[in-house]
Amino acid sequence: MRAFVLALCLLGAMPVSALAQTVRIGLSAPLTGPDSTFGQGLRLGAEQAVADLNRSGGRRFALIVADDGGDPRQAAAVAARFSGDEIGLVVGPFESAAVAKAAPVYERAGTVLIAPGVTYGPLTGRGLWNLFRLGASDPQQGRAAADYLGRAFVGRPIAILNDRTTFGRGLADAVASRLHDLGQHEAAFEGVERGTRDFAPLMRRLAAAKVAAVYYGGQATDASALVKAMRDLRLTATFVASDGILGSVFAASGAAGEGTVMTLPPDAPRFADLRIGKAVPRTPEADSVAASAYAAVQALAQALDRGQAVGSKGKVDGRKVAEAMRAGPFKTILGTLAFDGRGDQTSAPVSLRVWHRTPDGRLDYAGQEPPT
Repeated sequence: MRAFVLALCLLGAMPVSALAQTVRIGLSAPLTGPDSTFGQGLRLGAEQAVADLNRSGGRRFALIVADDGGDPRQAAAVAARFSGDEIGLVVGPFESAAVAKAAPVYERAGTVLIAPGVTYGPLTGRGLWNLFRLGASDPQQGRAAADYLGRAFVGRPIAILNDRTTFGRGLADAVASRLHDLGQHEAAFEGVERGTRDFAPLMRRLAAAKVAAVYYGGQATDASALVKAMRDLRLTATFVASDGILGSVFAASGAAGEGTVMTLPPDAPRFADLRIGKAVPRTPEADSVAASAYAAVQALAQALDRGQAVGSKGKVDGRKVAEAMRAGPFKTILGTLAFDGRGDQTSAPVSLRVWHRTPDGRLDYAGQEPPT
């Protein structure tokens, strides 16, 4: 178990009596491992939020930071440690698999957690009263993609493909379901094994169907291979996908990826300059999640007060916090947030961006929206 750290978010020296009434908020984040840049962003945002709350007067907060490495077993170990230390409020984990493993541990302990950035739809459908998702789920992204397809390709053939994973199939099902609600039906619905390189039979079927758009539920590597095969075989249909394609692999797709439409969360507010601690390198990944962690702390703090969920000895009543979370709404750096009975963010916004080639040959989607 990696060491836990009490973040220096209590300003100045505090008397023991005040410290005893301090509410501790845990942060479970991947501070090491492949997602460490995102973890550092979560830490920056949560630390800043706690510091700002303490500057505002009133109830005092402390942030307890733990590195879960993005690993489900380690996230569960962090959950056990936080639960043993009676930490009643938690931000994180960041990865869907880590949340799935840790959330039941927190539930048994009566701990409420807000998970920023986790997209796997079924996470909030497991009946856990203590879990809240900040941001759009995969099904919500799928519905947004379908709304775009229904507007842009009304009455024209649309193909829906997926990589046969739970993630990819879930996106594809959401797109198809929403298109059906809009009175449109896909010309093709197929699964494509991950790692496929011979797309010729599939391309012939899509060409025969004269598809105008292809939605793909899957990850960057296979999306890149698929769109290259489409262009190599002169299939000009618009390629549409979720933010599962984000990354350097798809960005290297070159001319084949030109015009790809992608759903993703809106651009996050960027802190102009974090005002606590020593300066740390800022990365786009860190900046993309820092505001979500800040908003998660804000929502937990407001729910704590509205639910009158702190006992005489400073112990948090998680049930009262959860009830207040579902009652909402909360004013945060991300705007007004509210959560439904499942714990999903209501009206979670989804943006559309188009990948275009830059003068140096790269693909980039920043600030580029599809025509309405």
